[in-house]
Amino acid sequence: MRRSTPNSGKSSKSASPPRFKRASAQTPTRSKNAEDIIKGNAIVVFSKSWCPYCVLAKEIFSKRNLKHLAVELDLVENGADLQASLYATTGQKTVPNIFINQKHVGGYDELSQIAESGTLEDLCQGRSMEFEFDLIVIGGGSGGLAAAKEAATLGKKVALCDFVVPTPWGTKWGLGGTCVNVGCIPKKLMHRAASIRQDLNDADDFGWQGKSSESVHAWETLVGRIQGHVKSLNFGYRISLSETGVRYFNSFATFVDKHTIKLVKGAEELQATARNFIVAVGCRPKYPSVEGARELCITSDDLFSMRTPPGRTLVIGGSYVALECAGFLVGLGFDVVVMVRSVLLRGFDRQMVDRIETHMTAYGVKFVKNCTISSIKKSEKLNGIMVEGENKGKKVFSQAFDTVLLAIGRVPNTEKLNLEPIGVRLNDETKKITVSPDDRTSVSNIFAIGDVADGVPELTPVAIQAGKFLVRRLYNFKTELVNYDFIPTTVFTPSEYACVGYSEDDAIRELGEGNVEVYHQEFKCLESVLNSSSKFHPKNYAKYITRKFDGKEVVIGAHIIAPNAGEIIQGFALAIKLGATKSDFDSLIGIHPTVAEVFTTLEISKSSGKSAAAAGC
Repeated sequence: MRRSTPNSGKSSKSASPPRFKRASAQTPTRSKNAEDIIKGNAIVVFSKSWCPYCVLAKEIFSKRNLKHLAVELDLVENGADLQASLYATTGQKTVPNIFINQKHVGGYDELSQIAESGTLEDLCQGRSMEFEFDLIVIGGGSGGLAAAKEAATLGKKVALCDFVVPTPWGTKWGLGGTCVNVGCIPKKLMHRAASIRQDLNDADDFGWQGKSSESVHAWETLVGRIQGHVKSLNFGYRISLSETGVRYFNSFATFVDKHTIKLVKGAEELQATARNFIVAVGCRPKYPSVEGARELCITSDDLFSMRTPPGRTLVIGGSYVALECAGFLVGLGFDVVVMVRSVLLRGFDRQMVDRIETHMTAYGVKFVKNCTISSIKKSEKLNGIMVEGENKGKKVFSQAFDTVLLAIGRVPNTEKLNLEPIGVRLNDETKKITVSPDDRTSVSNIFAIGDVADGVPELTPVAIQAGKFLVRRLYNFKTELVNYDFIPTTVFTPSEYACVGYSEDDAIRELGEGNVEVYHQEFKCLESVLNSSSKFHPKNYAKYITRKFDGKEVVIGAHIIAPNAGEIIQGFALAIKLGATKSDFDSLIGIHPTVAEVFTTLEISKSSGKSAAAAGC
């Protein structure tokens, strides 16, 4: 749709346009014919002085110091004749009617889109603006796929490039990115496999008779089924791209200039051009600078496709990846040690993290705290990998393992994209791409979304929404930005931890202890009350944090450790995002008996000093 103003003076825009002062004419009283005007000037805006979109169009040129001629058709003597001749040659009845270097651009919408893409100056200077694609997306993860398909459905010519560099162990995968192949999907399936063991452990107490407690897990079967599902998703994404008209390149992309990339696959090499680019290449696991780490250790990129059971496993790191993997490996029957340099789950609520550690310890995970890996060596004598750790230069750990899993963080895939030479700025420390709130990099036609963008939460749904919103801003004249407030998340430890909004620590630090109240409760879910062993069933816990404001208590954070915590927190996240108060939570009637109803019955405040233990059902 062209955002310009027709002869009647009514805007073609759905919302009311802004009002502007009447502009003065920049052309003589009697102008020559339109063809001569266009030939005699590099940039011509046929305009009307009262038209708000004409004013906006002229501002686009003025702000970029691009000299242009504005022909005010309502102020020149032969304005009606000029407009009639423009309609005869261009088919456009409305204003502004814009020409650059004698080429008809269109109205405000078309000009705005060119300006957004960062190519207006090139067009005005006569450089070729003919590109093979409107948009090329680099990266075939969740965000990149969402952006590419959204642009294609809006009628744009789109290509997507995706190439997986194999791990040091040779592991690689198909289209879909980290989440689908080596992240959320296989992780959740292994988490489910481990939770089934909990169900088997409960079976006798619920009257099931047989040999459920003697069940033996077959790692190879689990991995085979998971990889079969992942490959079906890979295939589905290929089909989806094809059906929406997206050109797929299974090639490694590097920038040649801001409109050109080089695509390499083996000995094959070609170039492709586009008006706009979206970089959505994500991150990969970090390796420590310790000899033997790359040769002897695996990462989550390798774990989910291992053909043989991991056996005795050392997990190095305190991230959510580390704890999730440690949890399901213990649940599947393996001996697991977690070595952590400092704190577990940095950035999460400390009280909740302490409870996770307590439960995981009871569950069977062994923690080695304040320890940094110092040596990794193959030991033929011990038939394993000998790992040593130190604290302040003193050796405090030495043990052999069958598998060493690194989970010490992730690094962005920016190193080989040739970004900085073409002007794309990176964060000096993280090497992530610096972006503005609208996902634009320092090069105006190149954008970045997802984990590779600096300061953006590393979450799959965030990347998907960012990709869709960006494309709608570029090609569908939308303006909405992603709202990064109150994004819920879950850590899939043996008893899941889910949260949204402020942690208790952050709320007190930012708002002051006197302005914050916390309501909490410790409880045991009904499904576990018949179990005679507490190993698999910790004390569950929930709390929400309120901000005292204007006589009300606004809920600004919620946290829960319980089975299916992720499913529970999703709905409450919407309530918190919409500004729900404690009284709203209190008046909500819960579903009984469920775990989620705990958020409707929280009455004990921390400031009261009363015990948070539940007194009944």
